Amino acid sequence: MSFYRVASLALAVIFAAVGILFMTLPDGVITFFNTISSPFGMPDSPLTGFNFYLVLAAGYMYVVTVLAFMMYRFPEKIHFPLLLTHAKFASSVLALALFLFQTGCLIYITNFIVDAFIGFLALGFYLKMRRDPNCISS
Repeated sequence: MSFYRVASLALAVIFAAVGILFMTLPDGVITFFNTISSPFGMPDSPLTGFNFYLVLAAGYMYVVTVLAFMMYRFPEKIHFPLLLTHAKFASSVLALALFLFQTGCLIYITNFIVDAFIGFLALGFYLKMRRDPNCISS
């Protein structure tokens, strides 16, 4: 269970940092990805509409930060990794859809890969916890 707690706290810190980055430099994140998209022959992500993007991105990062912190704080509670799994897989699938059906921007495929990885990590935690009689499911 100690790896679970360490990983949960690390995820909470990373999610909080990304949320702060989205809040403080929303155009910087997109500009960074646009800068490295060209060598891959990918189109730039549009810089318009970032107020709405800012609200959604920061709000989502807040929620996953709280989920990861709750995993750390209450490692015996089985529902927190399950909720994080759903959040990350939803984000991953949406990013893949935008990559495939919108513009093929690097930021979308990167989000797909990163969030899928985190989703599988959280799913692994959940499945392991389901087999543990010490975990609380309610």
